[in-house]
Amino acid sequence: MGIKIDITSDIGNYTLTATLADNSSAKAFYELLQKSPVTVKMHDYGSFEKVGPLPQSLPRNDTKITTRSGDIILYQGNQITIYYDVNSWNFTKLGKVENVTQDGLKQILGKGNVTAVFSVGK
Repeated sequence: MGIKIDITSDIGNYTLTATLADNSSAKAFYELLQKSPVTVKMHDYGSFEKVGPLPQSLPRNDTKITTRSGDIILYQGNQITIYYDVNSWNFTKLGKVENVTQDGLKQILGKGNVTAVFSVGK
């Protein structure tokens, strides 16, 4: 799809850029972001991802995948996750954070809870 979105976190003063995947889930997420930015309170899960609830369910395109650092994943249709480590499961890939290392992503997302704002890229 090649569409860019921005992700800002309340940890530090960082804005991440991500490229959305080419599937109906990512398209629905983008349409949601075009209405207004989406704020998600995310918590650490399993020491490999941040996860939080979306304001509405999105269509699922689950396939067996192994995540990599920076993957943005839709889980169960109504949860969004940002991975900073590896996990294998049936997920829907929404996109990928660009130009950040695994350690950099961990630093930006911080330890514990974080509030992330997803918005249409500039």
